[in-house]
Amino acid sequence: MTRLSRRQFMQRTAAGMAGLLAHRSLAADQQLLKIKPVALGKTGLHVSKLAFGTGTRGWKLVSDQTRIGTDAFVELATQLYDRGITFLDCADIYGSHIFVREVLKKIPRDKVVIMSKIWTQPNEWLTPAPVPQTLDRFRKELGTDYIDIVLLHCMTSGDWPTRLQQQRDDLTAAVDKGMVKAVGVSCHNLDALKTASQDPWVNVILGRINNKGANMDDTPEKVMPVLKQAHENGKGVLGMKIYGCGLITKAEEREASLKWVVESGNVDSMTIGITSLSQAEENIRLVNLYC
Repeated sequence: MTRLSRRQFMQRTAAGMAGLLAHRSLAADQQLLKIKPVALGKTGLHVSKLAFGTGTRGWKLVSDQTRIGTDAFVELATQLYDRGITFLDCADIYGSHIFVREVLKKIPRDKVVIMSKIWTQPNEWLTPAPVPQTLDRFRKELGTDYIDIVLLHCMTSGDWPTRLQQQRDDLTAAVDKGMVKAVGVSCHNLDALKTASQDPWVNVILGRINNKGANMDDTPEKVMPVLKQAHENGKGVLGMKIYGCGLITKAEEREASLKWVVESGNVDSMTIGITSLSQAEENIRLVNLYC
């Protein structure tokens, strides 16, 4: 039996402890990089606390996420799926449907929640069609028989239920047929948000929220109570513009904003646009830190 000197014994003990601590640190880091699902209001759906936002600078059927190309988009979505991000936030105006269709060739359809949005304002590059026709196109572009969540996109006034009654009725019919599971609105106006928080038709609300009031419908002090009321009314509440659409840039300020939103308890999930795995991992660590 080989006898160890005191120095050799201490060296081997130190090396063993370093290895153990490194293993524990790696395990802890892996835990921080896996995000858990949460209930989305009373919709019956469970979504990851973070959504893969595909609409950064999304307009005229392109976004930062689609600009990286199909292969990079699919690889990123797959990496996010491995880390628990199973919620895909799409919209017609982002042009991201056909990219998600390629993702669904890698990931089982029933393992992800897909949200899309119907643009209702005519412009020079997109003419809104009747909802049944639009949903048929969406499902073909996405390569799926059903869409989990469909929102009326970008409500800018409190009278949207009256103006868009036909679209609401058509979406309700789509739910009855099993083509859509939950419906709602994305809001870019405080009155529109207030209406949505009380409207029985609305299952899901996507609202702009951060602690700085950057790119929001009003001040945080006015918006957060509306989201709180919506949440108490059983709506699934999704937060967007957590970093002010790029206006909140300092790391400590981004962390403070995300922390404030998460700890409010009024937002079920957040959609944050990212184009790299490192960006996603930063957000996952922060969410897990403050949940």
